[in-house]
Amino acid sequence: MDLKGKRILLGVTGSIAAYKSATLIRLLCKAGAEVQVIMTPSASDFITPLTLATLSKKPVLTSFFDKETGSWHNHVELGLWADLFVIAPLTASTLSKCAQGIADNLLIATYLSARCSVMLAPAMDLDMYQHPSVKSNLEALKKYNNILLDPETGELASGLVGQGRMMEPEGIIQHIFDFFAPKGKFLGKKVLITMGPTQEAIDPVRFLSNHSSGKMGLALAQAFQHQGAEVFVVSGPVDLKLEDKGFHISRVSTAAEMYREAQALHGQMDIVVFAAAVVDFVPLTVSSEKIKKQEESLLLKLTKNIDIAQELGKRKRSGQFHVGFALETTRGEEHAKEKLQKKNLDLVVLNLANEEGVGFRYDTNRVKIFHAQGKVRQTDLLPKTTVAEIILSEINPS
Repeated sequence: MDLKGKRILLGVTGSIAAYKSATLIRLLCKAGAEVQVIMTPSASDFITPLTLATLSKKPVLTSFFDKETGSWHNHVELGLWADLFVIAPLTASTLSKCAQGIADNLLIATYLSARCSVMLAPAMDLDMYQHPSVKSNLEALKKYNNILLDPETGELASGLVGQGRMMEPEGIIQHIFDFFAPKGKFLGKKVLITMGPTQEAIDPVRFLSNHSSGKMGLALAQAFQHQGAEVFVVSGPVDLKLEDKGFHISRVSTAAEMYREAQALHGQMDIVVFAAAVVDFVPLTVSSEKIKKQEESLLLKLTKNIDIAQELGKRKRSGQFHVGFALETTRGEEHAKEKLQKKNLDLVVLNLANEEGVGFRYDTNRVKIFHAQGKVRQTDLLPKTTVAEIILSEINPS
């Protein structure tokens, strides 16, 4: 399987099995993955950072900051960067710290900050592995939805024979392939997502726009992809890396450009999600030259912009599923229900821009989901990645 575009954090801890990490890195890179290694302080007693840096083609991170340069290794950014965090080998000590939240090194701090799934490959002597405290910690990590790769049975470093050997790199990478393999209820479905803002020119240097970051659209695109869909994204100007995610990408600026791209794709799609924040009004005329500050005030005449969801709603064929968004400040439910009817939507997602942590630019959201059939579901304030999963659970493709 190809792992091209996948970002893998590899945590290496102080175990004799750390030598296997070199092979795992080689296999991951050969499959096209981008690998960033984090080592615990004791891991370098078993394998050198130079070896792993050479194989991964990235500097190995071992501490919160570089003592020579003072540069900070941001554990939060690392946790957001990764598509999957693999800790192999996982010692009893690191296992305990993960379970108890003891962030005394960069690896554990990154683990506690990670938004992605975490895969753990324990490695320890058989008596340690069978100890009640270790078993309890393993159960705790299972409850945290971590993916545990059971150690293998064989000869151990102590000379004893039993369960505790870290799974071989070939086995670990097969589990990684399986993790990224398309699966879920949207397998084989084609999904179109519009996202981000639009920019409507006033003159050659100015435009009308809004604060949309595209984060909700990206979370939805990744959730659909993880559940097996082929994802097509038409994005307005956003400061997000999209090209390495495995989507079909069209980048646009104006609503007219977004409509043209979405219309061209619409007929092939099973599901269409209108998550873009399209500017509602555009200048009636666009100045060919920069408008000078000659007067105390400026009268700007605007006209209604194209409503992409409404226009494509007129073309919705039998079996297609349309999802819209409503960002409101007042009378939210009323406006959301109006959009359901007016734009021929199957589902509309309401969020209120005047609530803290909700809407544009935040990593969190609180939404209320309205179905055309009348069903309503409301979420708490949650990460947008979690909200995306909830929205997908409300979509029933034909």
